[in-house]
Amino acid sequence: MHRRSVAVFDRFLSALSAILDKTEAHCEAKRIKPEVILAARLFPDMFPFARQVQLTCDFAARGTARLAGVEPKSFPDTETTFAELKDRIAAARGYMASFDAADLSPERVVQFKAGGRDMTSPGDEFLSFYSLPQFFFHLTTAYDILRHNGVELGKRDYMGAP
Repeated sequence: MHRRSVAVFDRFLSALSAILDKTEAHCEAKRIKPEVILAARLFPDMFPFARQVQLTCDFAARGTARLAGVEPKSFPDTETTFAELKDRIAAARGYMASFDAADLSPERVVQFKAGGRDMTSPGDEFLSFYSLPQFFFHLTTAYDILRHNGVELGKRDYMGAP
């Protein structure tokens, strides 16, 4: 279970952190104010880039905690710079690293709220049908916002490939 959750979350959060480095360099090279990218969205009713990064971190950290049967740690949504978003990613990764593989159970009944509704699911289904899809939705949306704004990224950046 740990390999299917924490290992996946950690790899892609590491890639996201590297993507933020490229984004910051892009802003410097093109003389774009970072606030422009941080507030960018694909469509007016979608969350901006900074919020997409926060949610990517949240679905990883909270998903891991729930699979361990622990009340998830709350992270305040106060980041306004690339450096602060990288710190948020590092904090999520550190939090997930605090759980041992034995802490996570595919059979554990996970209770959570989604869309204002109380949900209950076995850990394996929670990971496969809720936590991972939510994580990748926000990660992909963050990536797409950057590509839409001209940041030169490719699949290798997204995948965290060396």
